[in-house]
Amino acid sequence: MASIRYSSSSLLAKCSAASAAPAAGRCIANTSRVRNFATETSPPKKLKPLTQEQKDFLSSALRVNQAGELAATLIYKGQTPPIVRQHPHLRPLMKHMYDQEAGHFDTFNALIHKHRVRPTALYPVWSVLATGLGWSTALMGREAAMACTEAVETEIGNHYNEQIRTLIEMVTQWKQEGYEVSDEISELTKTLRRIRDEELEHLDHAVEHDAKKAEPHWLLTGVIRAGCKGAIWVSERV
Repeated sequence: MASIRYSSSSLLAKCSAASAAPAAGRCIANTSRVRNFATETSPPKKLKPLTQEQKDFLSSALRVNQAGELAATLIYKGQTPPIVRQHPHLRPLMKHMYDQEAGHFDTFNALIHKHRVRPTALYPVWSVLATGLGWSTALMGREAAMACTEAVETEIGNHYNEQIRTLIEMVTQWKQEGYEVSDEISELTKTLRRIRDEELEHLDHAVEHDAKKAEPHWLLTGVIRAGCKGAIWVSERV
């Protein structure tokens, strides 16, 4: 017996022809089942396996980002009491920036756990240094505390931009080779962009609140930026 094949279009045609008949309802139901079956059996995305270099990059990115966001929360935690005591009107701003950093930290904690990435071995060291940096710059005054934020967020913004650029290059190459992009990579790119934008928002707040008036501004921001670069380099590897 010859096999009989139906496409969704042929079923629609039969339904149209039989629209006045009692069987029309059954035709519509059959068409719906065909469409559902086609959706359920759609092929999975064609994904290219990650190279070892790409795996190492992603692990390193999550590790250093978690360490950086830990440091940011501790800097703001150290700065807030002295700053708010002297400048009560800054309480909402300090809380806003801290809350965003805490959210970033939670995000990378979740990603570290999900992908089983080892946190930096220097976690305790960064905790002490970040707390000391926040507390000491706050004691130097509002301008110095804001200059600290300016310096840190400048380096963090640059760092996130480099990670986003690398992810975009990976995605572009995959698409050129005919591969699709996994939902996880797409979501990670969106997350990094969102967090980068919030970090740069903090930079803008710092400049608006007289970061440039810190004395000596060039020395203070230069030392802090150099320290951030060193911490990023080490945390990516250790």
